[in-house]
Amino acid sequence: MRTPRWVALLMVLVVSLALGACGSDDNDSSGDNGSSSSAEQAPAAGIQKNDKNSSTKLVIGSKNFTEQKVLGEIYAQAFTAAGYDVTTQLNLGDEKTALKALEAGDISAYPEYTGTALLSFFGYTADKIPKNGLIAYAKAKEGFAKKNLTALPLTPFTSSNEVAVTKETADKYGLTKISDLSKVASKLTLYGSPECRQRLDCLLGLEKVYGLKFKKFVPVDIALRHEVLSKGQADVSIVFTTDPQIKREGEVLLEDDKGMFPPYNSTLVIRDDVLQKAGPDLEKVVTQVNKGLTDAVMQELNARVDLDKKTPDAVAGEYLKESGLTQ
Repeated sequence: MRTPRWVALLMVLVVSLALGACGSDDNDSSGDNGSSSSAEQAPAAGIQKNDKNSSTKLVIGSKNFTEQKVLGEIYAQAFTAAGYDVTTQLNLGDEKTALKALEAGDISAYPEYTGTALLSFFGYTADKIPKNGLIAYAKAKEGFAKKNLTALPLTPFTSSNEVAVTKETADKYGLTKISDLSKVASKLTLYGSPECRQRLDCLLGLEKVYGLKFKKFVPVDIALRHEVLSKGQADVSIVFTTDPQIKREGEVLLEDDKGMFPPYNSTLVIRDDVLQKAGPDLEKVVTQVNKGLTDAVMQELNARVDLDKKTPDAVAGEYLKESGLTQ
């Protein structure tokens, strides 16, 4: 039953490698997702072990949802393959918890999203965040640099927040874009992550940017954001674009017609002191890892955990082998 997704992933990876070998035209037209820079630079060869790297200890962290744990495991296993001494501290919590652990030196690096960083760490409001992914990355990188942290090259995929409803709800109220909720929000219950109340790319933004007043907001564990929709507990739920349940459940994503949600490319954020000790191999490995992480591939990897019930570490290992980075 899973064969089509495996085949799709392998095809995406083969095409990605082929495009990297053939070069690329001017990619400015795809600047909104910020993917061209890392993809063009990534070499096709597998990760090479360097015994000298064993003297550098790395602690890779992640936030508390599937995609983050998969990414954390991918980087950890890739760095191990390159010879680094690696441990993990995954499932730390929200972005503020993860950043605190990074600044305190409890972890060496963790994956963060550019839009999340600009909103949560660097004082941007949703309407001030650049819509171009590369520009948003540059602003986030600049902010992290002031904290003695480096934002390494971007992933091609973006993992934006989205507003989802069931097809039945969309049809019942004629919903195609977020603005359409203004006429019915007072009748509807919104579910989102516990920190959604304070985030401008979540409930707070829906209130301030769109002027929406929901009947009720209910905090929910991120892992249950689709289940509450399918069970009828939520009328509206905040989901991620890379969630495999969107297609499987036939959910409707409402158009962000006021541009509230910023670019959400992922970047591995690392302490400057660790990066200096790690040498050039570390950034090379990140570029190699990122190359195949397209939207379709990330959705497939998430599906293997959320739908196929595999562990993040097993899925990470599969990705590295299927992309030719490890044996």
